Amino acid sequence: MSGRAVAGRFSATLVPGRAGLLALAGVGLLGGCFSSDNGRSGLSAPRSQLLAEDRGASGGEASLKSGVNAYLWRAALDTLSFMPVATADAEGGIILTDWYTPPATHGERFKITAFILDRRLRSDALRLSVFRQTREGNEWVDTPPAPNTASDIAGRILSRARKLRSDNGNRD
Repeated sequence: MSGRAVAGRFSATLVPGRAGLLALAGVGLLGGCFSSDNGRSGLSAPRSQLLAEDRGASGGEASLKSGVNAYLWRAALDTLSFMPVATADAEGGIILTDWYTPPATHGERFKITAFILDRRLRSDALRLSVFRQTREGNEWVDTPPAPNTASDIAGRILSRARKLRSDNGNRD
């Protein structure tokens, strides 16, 4: 049999000239996979984008167009900063902390959820939920916190928010 394919069958033998041409084409195709510019490509680098606004302590400016008070938001973050923050949603006005164990007491831990409900700096624009667990053996058991815990923390947040507003010239 010569170096030609029989009609309807594939032959593994190739004409020497065609084999060289095929090998050269393969090398050319593979060469396109490599770059000589040391890893630089025409692709742009990923850009960091701000997905939500950090209001800081600039107040309730109209340009923010959100449903929460900026002073309450900043004050809540400042006041709860001693606890690990699990989630902070500036658009929705929700701060969720992770469990925090006070250094003095190893047998109890706390978790707080703060909701900022309004654009105005008012006491009813802030709602806190405080969760407490105590250790019994090897398990954590839900235990109610002291009745005044949430109101004490809310009072500190409101005081801090008023201070931030006064430091900013009482601008809302």
